Formats: sequence, structure tokens, C-alpha cells
Amino acid sequence: MKAVIQRVSHASVTVDGEITGEIGCGFMILLGVAQGDTEADCEKLADKISKLRIFPDENGKTNLSINDVGGDMLIVSQFTLLADCHHGNRPSFIYAGKPDEANSLYLIFSEKCAERINGRVANGVFGASMKVELTNEGPFTILLECKNGEILV
Repeated sequence: MKAVIQRVSHASVTVDGEITGEIGCGFMILLGVAQGDTEADCEKLADKISKLRIFPDENGKTNLSINDVGGDMLIVSQFTLLADCHHGNRPSFIYAGKPDEANSLYLIFSEKCAERINGRVANGVFGASMKVELTNEGPFTILLECKNGEILV
């Protein structure tokens, strides 16, 4: 399971011209579910992300968590994070989770995040063609990977 976490002042996702999720201050999270990922990966990743101290404190140091600043999360599924580009120029997605399993873990991950933050969790639409807009503050972007219940990156 891979997650790209961006510290944002605003983020939204639109499907067929309708906004399906929108937040102000918080995290925009792109989530890629791989074959073999489990609920334990969702649990560990949600726990790690909810505790990341990447918001500035009163002295400008990156010292505060999403709960410290009352932030929200916008979580969007993105299987392309599992792209394998080793051979040729066309990415392969053979390591991406099967859609029904990936959607289930995407929803579980969203629930685990909602259990851990004081703010709200908004979502995209799994499998839909989405337009994502955001204002990345910093910019601040972190890539995390979790496998077998352990954070790798």
C-alpha cells in the first residue's frame, strides 16, 4: 500500500462536474492498494499519517500533527501509484490490487483515518475519472509505503 500525503490549504475532487469531496487545511492523500495488502496495512498507515508532525508551529517549525491544527483529510484512490515502469515506456499495473479488494481496503483505510483525527475525512469515487485540485502548502509532500503491517518508507 502506497500513500502520497500532501499538506494542503485546500483540496477537492470532482466527478462528472460534481464535487464529491472537499477540504480546507489538512492532508490530500492519494492511496494505491497493491495485491496482498491487508487491513493491518490500513491500520498501520492510518496511524502513521495521523501522527505525522508536518504542520508549522508558532515558530515555523514542522512540529504539529493534523489533530493539532484541526485539519481534515481528502483521500483519493489511485492505482497508478503501483505502476511498474522497469521495462519499456508503458507502465504495467500488474501489482495493483484487484478492484473489489482495493475498494474494500480503500474504504477501510478511510474509516481508520476517520477514527484517528478530530477533523473530517472526505473521499473521491473509487474507479471514477476524477479531477483533483489542491493547494500544496510548502510544498510539502511525503511518500509512505506499508507492507505486511510495517512502514517501509
